[in-house]
Amino acid sequence: MLEVFLKTLPFFGLIGLGWTAAATRFFPPEGAAWLTRFVFYFALSAMLFRFAADLDLAALFDLRFALAYLAGSLLVWVLGLAVARLRGLGMAEAAMEAQCCMIGNTGFLGVPMLVVLLGERAVGPVLMVLIIDMLVFSTLITLIVHASRQSGMRLATVLPVLRGILANPMILSMVAGLAWAGLALPLPGPLDEFLTVLGAAATPGALFAIGASLAGRRLQRVAASAWLSLAKLVLHPLAVGLAALALAVEPFAAGVMAAAAALPVAGNVYILAQHFGLAQQRVSAAILISTALSILTIPLVMVLIGA
Repeated sequence: MLEVFLKTLPFFGLIGLGWTAAATRFFPPEGAAWLTRFVFYFALSAMLFRFAADLDLAALFDLRFALAYLAGSLLVWVLGLAVARLRGLGMAEAAMEAQCCMIGNTGFLGVPMLVVLLGERAVGPVLMVLIIDMLVFSTLITLIVHASRQSGMRLATVLPVLRGILANPMILSMVAGLAWAGLALPLPGPLDEFLTVLGAAATPGALFAIGASLAGRRLQRVAASAWLSLAKLVLHPLAVGLAALALAVEPFAAGVMAAAAALPVAGNVYILAQHFGLAQQRVSAAILISTALSILTIPLVMVLIGA
């Protein structure tokens, strides 16, 4: 446990450094926003494209892996929705809490950290988790919120939001990389070096930006946020791990899936909460709590999966 903890410590150290810089105002709030924008549109996109371009497409999609992750994640999502509804929340707000229970910070934290810790073999499973989260569950929350607010689906209002999801730089960079891999094109030396240098900025930049963004968050609605954090850090990896076991997913891929599910609540859940005006305080606090606790829970999960 100690050895794994020490391996993850530098990653959380970068988060702590970003938090300290922002909390002391050495790094202003607008600086964090612009750094996040650089990582999101450039550095992380370069990293994802390069990873995807090197993948063996025949080995990328594993139906049992996809079904296991979907089944486990959907179970936690439904549980989060049910708990919220039992507390008297409306459907849209309950769906936002459900989203908080199972959308992890795969892009900014999972891709940089898990690939380094688990090796290049982890790239395919991590990208599969990211694709499912973004295409399936981001679409699901969008449709539910629109349907609950407008008493049904209206194509004219839903299509622009869905186009926005598909135009996400992470989705576009992965699709472009997979297309490159599908054409079996080699990466020219200068292009490969360019992507390597730019992509190398993703890990420190993303982790620093996570920490800087946490400095502005406050602990409010602690009880509800603690429940959301528990669901994300404990129930989600447990659910997908059991689903992977039940569907006999290859052990290494199952371990990567569980590790990805153990990641803290993603910042893009707060972006959605802010956009829709739903559960913003709870989501913000859940991001802060789950990120702080994940310094202990992620090493524990990685020990359990034998990483």
